[in-house]
Amino acid sequence: MPGGVENGELGASLPAIASLNASYSQHSLSLPSLYFAPGERRTISDVRRTFCLFVTFDLLFISLLWIIELNIKDSIWQNLEEEVIKYKFKTSFFDIFLLALFRFLCLQLGYAALRLRHWWVIAITTLVTSSFLITKVIISNLLSKNAFGYVLPITSFVVAWLETWFLDFKVLTQEAAEERAYLAALNAASGQGPLLYPRALSDGQFYSPPESLAGSDEELDEEGHGRRAVTAQEKEFVRQGRDAMAVVDQILAQEENWKFEKNNLPIPN
Repeated sequence: MPGGVENGELGASLPAIASLNASYSQHSLSLPSLYFAPGERRTISDVRRTFCLFVTFDLLFISLLWIIELNIKDSIWQNLEEEVIKYKFKTSFFDIFLLALFRFLCLQLGYAALRLRHWWVIAITTLVTSSFLITKVIISNLLSKNAFGYVLPITSFVVAWLETWFLDFKVLTQEAAEERAYLAALNAASGQGPLLYPRALSDGQFYSPPESLAGSDEELDEEGHGRRAVTAQEKEFVRQGRDAMAVVDQILAQEENWKFEKNNLPIPN
């Protein structure tokens, strides 16, 4: 009888495993490799690399605006000497360039070199940038100097806050979701325990095979001849199917992070 029970479970599981494998293959084609290839994780995510590129753009853009400002009046070397060597807080734009350089070094060191997953570095850079620019606009005479008295402070202020928004709402949020999915896939693949975030299971997710009628030919045939023994390969298929089901369940739990290619599918005739 134990062998018959085990064979019954296997017979009921094989059709579900076959359909699950087909669904699993379809999902693996459309989802990132992060969910299914733990050994191939990237050292830095795409969204973090985009953030670092935006930080580099910040420095280059502010530098370009400052160089243009140096060429507006007289020669660039005379203006460079006036703003750097004879620096004055009320009339020089050199400190705004240094502020952009400060943001670049801090953010690249924290989020590219050290790969931090906290917002405290960008909080410091944004606080220093905002405080300095507000103080400079109030005290200095830049607004009466030329158009760059408006452009450079406003651009530096806006870009600093865009960097804060992008890191907080894009980089950290997406990487946290990817980390949860990666750990769940790793646990499911290695069979080291339950999922990190199990969902509540409904009654519809469990079913029992229909019972055969008492005295039927099917029951007599099973009692007379018995069922064949379950092979090790079939047991391995069942185990792989359960692991795949655990991975798919975790993927479905991350539905809010999915990117749908088509909202409406065509209706077949």
